[in-house]
Amino acid sequence: MPAPLTPSEELLQLLPDAVVQTDAWWIITYLNPAWHKLTGHPVERTLGQSLLDFVHPDDTGALRAGMPVFRLRFADSAHRWMRLQLHPKTDAADRVISRQGVLIEITEIGEQVLMEDRQRFLRLLETIDGVVWEAELGVGNTFLSPQVERLFGYSVEEWRADPGFWRAHVHPDDLAEALVIDDAAYYAKHSYAYEMSYRLIAKSGDVVWVRDLCRVDVDDGRPNRMIGLMIDVTEQKSTELELVRSDNRYALATRGSNDGIWDWNLQTDVLHVSQRFHEIVGLDDTGHLHENGWQFLQQLIDPDDHQRVEAAYRRHLSGHHPNFSVDFRARHGSGRLVWLNWRGIAQFENGTAVRMAGSLSDLAERGSSYDALTNLPGRPLFRDRLEHAIALHRDGASKGGDAPSPGHTTTFAVLLLDLDRFKAVNDSLGHHVGDQLLQQVARRLETCVRPIDLVARMSGDEFNVLLESIDPEGAADRARQMAAALATPYRIGPHTVTCGASIGVVGSQAGFATTDDYLRAADAAMYQAKSQALGVCVFSGNGDTN
Repeated sequence: MPAPLTPSEELLQLLPDAVVQTDAWWIITYLNPAWHKLTGHPVERTLGQSLLDFVHPDDTGALRAGMPVFRLRFADSAHRWMRLQLHPKTDAADRVISRQGVLIEITEIGEQVLMEDRQRFLRLLETIDGVVWEAELGVGNTFLSPQVERLFGYSVEEWRADPGFWRAHVHPDDLAEALVIDDAAYYAKHSYAYEMSYRLIAKSGDVVWVRDLCRVDVDDGRPNRMIGLMIDVTEQKSTELELVRSDNRYALATRGSNDGIWDWNLQTDVLHVSQRFHEIVGLDDTGHLHENGWQFLQQLIDPDDHQRVEAAYRRHLSGHHPNFSVDFRARHGSGRLVWLNWRGIAQFENGTAVRMAGSLSDLAERGSSYDALTNLPGRPLFRDRLEHAIALHRDGASKGGDAPSPGHTTTFAVLLLDLDRFKAVNDSLGHHVGDQLLQQVARRLETCVRPIDLVARMSGDEFNVLLESIDPEGAADRARQMAAALATPYRIGPHTVTCGASIGVVGSQAGFATTDDYLRAADAAMYQAKSQALGVCVFSGNGDTN
């Protein structure tokens, strides 16, 4: 069922005059019913076509230049004189994004009034910021607007006195290409619009970049006639050159950052990756274009992380986040598992994501995200994983109406572990032994979790564990297994070290909104476990412990 019309839309529908709206490329985007009554063209079949297709070929150039009077083709194939004063709408960069106006038939006004209107239009052209010109083969310019003197320093008389003036003042490096385009227009067999960019030597000797918007009119029995508008785009060209230099600087900075770069066409599923991207995942001999982008990425991502990675970028595509960043395990070409960060941003057209681009980082080379001592992920990676788990749990709860039942794939638990007597080990046996103890603790924790879980070192002797797809009872059991594993004495060189742990547990059933909420709850439970020598304490939210 179509959406109800707004009051302004209802008013447009009732207007007796035809209202026309086009986009920046002259494609008709809106017509009210009066269009059909006036022209005979059905509204439904006209939408999506170019307005210029309905204009007499001799008048399209004038309409594009802003002249409001022209001949329009009606449904009976006759052309009638119309007036359409189009009002452009521009964006922040002053670029036209749409045009709209009221179409009125003026055939009965008479030829004299039309000629007067054309004369007023010519005077208007003399005021615009560009040179309007007309030229014929063998004659040269038959018309030039006065702006030629302000932009290039030459008077209208100087320019028009010599049929070869324009060719003599095009920059030598651009002349050959410009002459090919110019000659093609002079000897064309049909009318068409074209565009040229070239440098012109001004009277002062300065070089001016020109964008020339042109049209050749071909009529039987007379030489071809060209009309156009020359615009000074020197400043724009300087900006383009600076952008090229910026792109080069960006490419150099990218290489210096040691990140891999990727660009993914979501419409064709073609993924382009840089050489550094392949080096990070150990695929140096692979081509840089992958026609099945997501299939290529899935082969790299550890199967236990597939769902989480896909959920991260799809949440961005659905508008929940302005960009995405996700850490995951990947199978390196050498066979070993590596922790990587994949991040990027999408480009949208008409509300649809058509492209994504970003970078890939090896977390082992980013000290803040990866702990070199224990070879475990660090705080940023853990927080990212927990944030995704919270989002999935929240989405699952919203779809199910209530919180997911135990065992649901979106349930999770957060554990915070703090070693007991670790400071005493450091003080009595030295930091070297303390470091080895932390390494052995990390390996024991890894043996206590499943592939989908995550163990991270937060700081000092504090570790966090994220258990995914687990119910509260299962999380408590897993925490007790860890406590038992960590309580077993460690053999470090000639020393036997005993160092248990206090563990706080908080499950997703607590329903917190942020990562900080869960970490604070886990810390409160851990503190209670340590102060009361409980070993494991499950956060309940009311001060009770389990």
